[in-house]
Amino acid sequence: MKKILGLVLASSVLLYASFGHADETAKAVFAGGCFWCMESDFEKLSGVTTVVSGFTGGKIKNPTYNGNHIGHYEAVEITYDPSIVSYQGILNHYWVNIDPFDAKGQFCDKGPSYLSAIFVDNAQERKLAEKSKAAVKAEFPNQTVVTPILNTSTFYPIKGEESYHQDYYKNNPIRYNTYRWRCGRDSRLEEIWGDRATH
Repeated sequence: MKKILGLVLASSVLLYASFGHADETAKAVFAGGCFWCMESDFEKLSGVTTVVSGFTGGKIKNPTYNGNHIGHYEAVEITYDPSIVSYQGILNHYWVNIDPFDAKGQFCDKGPSYLSAIFVDNAQERKLAEKSKAAVKAEFPNQTVVTPILNTSTFYPIKGEESYHQDYYKNNPIRYNTYRWRCGRDSRLEEIWGDRATH
């Protein structure tokens, strides 16, 4: 009887652990221009487990990179462990990896799909995002922070024939680094944020 009871208790612990593990991750969606670069920047942050490139913010269903993605932002969906990095930490990392003053896109990439944006899922995220934006405004009183804070909408991961965009910086390091350098991303980030730029 004791042996059976022990097995039941052990099974319960395993079930609790597996269900508890599901609660240990959270997701956040951000747009910051080229999703190759956003993937690279966020996957280097401790506590981030995965970063997926895709589109969000528009009304067209199943947007594609080479097809129709009008109205959508190039964005990333970040999965992270809140016990290691908080949503505030994610926000802090986001700001120093974008140009919050660019109303035409990000760095060398111009157009609506390359605009920056924070997508919030609830009131607490909105409160933290608004507070972080206010801090950036206060730091740069002579410039206009154009990055909007928007409600989340369906996130469409890049898939199928366009899946090569996922982990592009890992799979094509020479092309990626050449693109990033030519785009002037890092030099602009250093100009704005100094040694806080994390590239």
